[in-house]
Order: sequence, then C-alpha cells, then structure tokens
Amino acid sequence: MVAGAAVLAVGVLAPWAVGYVTEQQWQSVTSEVNQSQPLFQLETRDYNRGYLGADFTGTVTVQHPETGDEHEFDYQARVSHGVTGSLMDFSPPSQVGTEIDKVFPDEKPRLTLETRLWGTAIIELSIPAVSVIDEETGESFDMSESYARADISGNGSHADILMLWPGAVVRSPDLRVSIEDFRLEQTMEHLADEVWLGEGDMSLARLEVAARNEPALRFDQFALRTETTSGDEGESIDSEAVVTLETVSADDKSFGPHRVAFVFNGLDVESWSELTSALADMQTATLGSERGDSGAVMQQQMESMNRINQAMLGLAADGFSLGFPEMSFATPYGPVNGEIMLQHPSLSASEKDQMMMVMQRLTGNLDVSMPLALVEQYPALGMQVAPLIKQGMVQQDGDRLRLEGKLEDLALDINGNVVPLPPLF
Repeated sequence: MVAGAAVLAVGVLAPWAVGYVTEQQWQSVTSEVNQSQPLFQLETRDYNRGYLGADFTGTVTVQHPETGDEHEFDYQARVSHGVTGSLMDFSPPSQVGTEIDKVFPDEKPRLTLETRLWGTAIIELSIPAVSVIDEETGESFDMSESYARADISGNGSHADILMLWPGAVVRSPDLRVSIEDFRLEQTMEHLADEVWLGEGDMSLARLEVAARNEPALRFDQFALRTETTSGDEGESIDSEAVVTLETVSADDKSFGPHRVAFVFNGLDVESWSELTSALADMQTATLGSERGDSGAVMQQQMESMNRINQAMLGLAADGFSLGFPEMSFATPYGPVNGEIMLQHPSLSASEKDQMMMVMQRLTGNLDVSMPLALVEQYPALGMQVAPLIKQGMVQQDGDRLRLEGKLEDLALDINGNVVPLPPLF
C-alpha cells in the first residue's frame, strides 16, 4: 500500500514538476539562442502554466544579414505536460490564421517541440502540400508535402537533423523553375566552444530552369557530403567537403560528371574557435552600426580584427593544410582539371614567439589545365586567358592549356614568372 501510494503521488505530482522544468528549459533555450547569434531573436510573453498544460505567446525577430532590417513574426504555443516530458505545439496567432487558410485550406503546417526531463528534445516541422494560383498574373506555386526533424540529446551537445522536400514548381508567364527530391541528413557533436564535429549529406535530384526565348537549363543529381573529425585528443580538427554534379544540360546537350573536393587538416581547435567567434562578433557590430554609437562600433570592430589576426597566427603556428585537392569540370570540349593547396608547417615554441605574419612560412601549389578548344569557342574566356598566355603564365601543352604555380618565400612562381606577395596578417 505504501509503495502504491508513493507511485500515485509521483504520478500526481509529475505533470506539475514537468511543467515547471519545461518552463525553465524554454526560458534557458530562449536566452542561449539570443546570445549565440545576432540574426534572429526569440521573445516569450504571457507564459501561463497550469497543472496539465500551459500556453504562451511570443515574437521571432529576424534581422537581414546585409541591410540590418528587422521583421517580426508573432506566434502562440500550447504545452501539454506528461509524466516525463512535455509537448509544445506552435501556431501563428489567430489573426494571421485566415491568411494561412488561403494557402492551406485543409491541413495546416505543424511545428512541435517534444522535451524530456533528462535533456533530450525532438523538433518536428511538417508542411502539407501547397497549390496556389494567381489568376490575375498567371503565376502559380506547387509544393509537395515536406518534413523536417531534429533529435537533440546530451543537453544540446548532439543533434541528428533530417529534411525531406520531394519537390516544388514555380511558374509564371515567362519562367518555370522546378526542384525535385531534396534531402538533407546531418549529425552534429559539440567539441568545444564554437567547434562542432559531424557528417552530413545533402542531395538534389534535379533543378530545372526554363525561361521564355532561352534554352532550358537542367542540373541532375547534385550532392554535397561533409565530414569533420578531431585529432590529437581533441586539440585539432580535420574536415572534408565533396561536391558532385552528375550532369548539366543546356541546348539539348548534356555533359558531366563534375566533382570538387575541399579539405582542411590540422586546424587548432582553440584558434579556430576564437576565429569563428571574432567573425561573429564583427558581424554583430556591423549589423548594429546604424543604431549604435559609431565610435563604440568602430572600437568593437577593431578589437574583433585584432582577435582575427591573433587567431590566424595561432592556426598557422600549429600547422595546417587546406585547399582543393581535386577539381574536375566536364565541358563539351574536354575536362577542366585542377588542384590548389596551401600548407603551413608546425612551429617550435621559439619560432612561435618570433612569428610576425602568416605568409612568411606559407607554401602551396597550383595546377590547372583546360582544353584549348574551350578557350577558342568562347571569346570572353579567350580575352581573359590571352594576356596570361602572352606573359607566359599559361602555357600550351598539346591541345590543352596549363597553369602551374608554387608558393614559397613570399613569392608565387607561375610557370617561371615570379610574383611577390604582400604579408598576410
């Protein structure tokens, strides 16, 4: 009987406790989101918590990254409390609902946040199919049902993200744009400060653009794969991104495949985190320049630039390599191939103390080749390449043009032509 009474007491008190923790978690998440980035801010109002549920309203303020213009969107949420967690169901305010009814007459978009007491959360967004026609302009928009989900665990240190968008078509009297089968999968693991590890895959089956009096342009089987891992017991990170495109079609002609790989290896975690943080602070200062004191903004920007310089020196001192180890673009006249890489050696303690700039020990190589027929067929490209050929920087090798270069000792040697380079940071 005692055990049964205890279980009953827990069952009775659990929704109240869950509701209290949920409110604290939401306030904490709101604060962290607002402090971590400048582009959008969350505001919560009138949080009314009851025994089995709660409701609140709020505003999302989105700031344009270039102009600084702000746009506000109101929302309301209904919260259901369970024994181990809560479910938040977000929706637009009632006065906006009539406008949404015109676009979604049957089923409405749904955004939910499911939380658990042990620090996990599931965010789901489902958008039903859309079909909108403007009879006056002849414009239309059709979109299939789409879905997005994020599983967050470890108190925000791990996330699995999935987005599915089967397709959409935009039509006007002079233009038609269609997208088919977009998919995104991303796994993220927090390492330290501003640094995250993980891997991701993004793919798009087809993008087609058809304009009046212009040949249709189509891209098939686009894919982007990224992976970031840590080394040296979490002191450095390596990353690789590979972009592939199976075919490009225009004028009833198709050519491909295309492939580009970008890598960076051995980046010091502390310096990389400081660099990203300083860049974010500089962006924040830039966005607030029109509203704040110009002198204070200038001072903040100068401080951020100094942090960026120090972070770049730190990255270089610990050694790194980055660039494009593989570039391959198919053309109707043959492939364009290339490789561009930069490296900096790891320095000893005494060398780090004497280090004044990044470029001094930076080395690299450049190797790009293209078919001669491509330059001959496109006059605009030929006008750009012709001066390089005259200077000897681009040399002909059979039916191909080639540009080879090496970076060393503050100078870039391109096919025997030495170009002095200014200091960097």
